[in-house]
Amino acid sequence: MGQIIRDCLIEFEANQPGTAWEDPELDQLYQSYSSDSAQYLVAIAQEDILGGAGIAPLKGGVPGDCELQKMYLSTSSRGLGLGSMLMSQLLDWATRQGYNYCYLETLPNMKLAHRLYEYHGFELLTDPRGNTGHHQCGVYYGRSL
Repeated sequence: MGQIIRDCLIEFEANQPGTAWEDPELDQLYQSYSSDSAQYLVAIAQEDILGGAGIAPLKGGVPGDCELQKMYLSTSSRGLGLGSMLMSQLLDWATRQGYNYCYLETLPNMKLAHRLYEYHGFELLTDPRGNTGHHQCGVYYGRSL
């Protein structure tokens, strides 16, 4: 997954400070999402990793807020409905865990991702929430669960 995330960040010119590019957990997703309050799902077909996405408590957020994190799909797996499937499963899981709000940050040029978020009920926000450390993202979404 770490390589897929890096490839996507390079593709969208986000291989820079202030994005997931600097996140230390890129190569340790299993360890980073191993608590009861976090979940990371990986899409696999015929032993090939196609992409993944996670939910965890929003750093610096209020209790009950979670963040959709590290949602990336390999170039060849986009347009197959995997993003929507991952999103639905994660939002259902977050609701069952008692989260009541989900936040995410993205980049302005990730237009297909914006459409996916909006399809799943996320609304564009004017200001960031929490303290994610991703000050270069610049586009913020949120939705009630």
